[in-house]
Amino acid sequence: MIRLPQLNDEKLFPDPSRALVEPNGLLAFGGKLSIARLTEAYSKGIFPWFSPGEPILWWSPNPRGILPLEHFYCSSKLAKLVRQGRFKVTLNHAYDDVIDACASISRNGSGTWITAEMIQAYKDLHLAGHAHSIEVWQNDALVGGLYGVVSGKLFCGESMFHRLTDCSKLAMYYLVDLLKAEEAPFIDCQMLNPHLQSLGCIETPRRDFLDKLAMLQSQSFSIDCWKARILSQSS
Repeated sequence: MIRLPQLNDEKLFPDPSRALVEPNGLLAFGGKLSIARLTEAYSKGIFPWFSPGEPILWWSPNPRGILPLEHFYCSSKLAKLVRQGRFKVTLNHAYDDVIDACASISRNGSGTWITAEMIQAYKDLHLAGHAHSIEVWQNDALVGGLYGVVSGKLFCGESMFHRLTDCSKLAMYYLVDLLKAEEAPFIDCQMLNPHLQSLGCIETPRRDFLDKLAMLQSQSFSIDCWKARILSQSS
């Protein structure tokens, strides 16, 4: 029998070192997806992940999937797409549309983990300035994008989508460019999968990830600089 701490409005998260080995990283359940709870979670290397009908489950896996910015793999095909300038790229122009598009995609035939409750919570995070999106456009049509949460000087990637080939990778290219300009060390990818691995994602011990995360909490990004840079790069 799995015994997990149950959260309520007052109870703090357990130390991530107490997370289960199997399933990897399961730490606690319950609580609410409030702005305060989510920002606390991300500052401690914890994130929610659950399916419809399940209680809110909180995770901190070991090892952790990260994308060191210098490891980002930009294929010759993607580099050509960037040079062609056929697509317009924006920041926070259509956040709600991006998360809705990500939620509409069935992952490995098993539906989506981005539940209606998650969608609303992350839209609230965006309105509070903690979550951001990058959009890729062909004329007026949204054809790709990604969204994630900022915690200190760390971008925690949540999901991406494409409606045209490589347009999610194009969004990632511009995200990496923005983060490099501010000397961020890596993107939090949570858990490694083949697609993320193809982009340069690697695994690192949870303890190392948490130590680096703690150091990044006293720093911050300049979102206004992001907007100016992405406009100049993609126009």
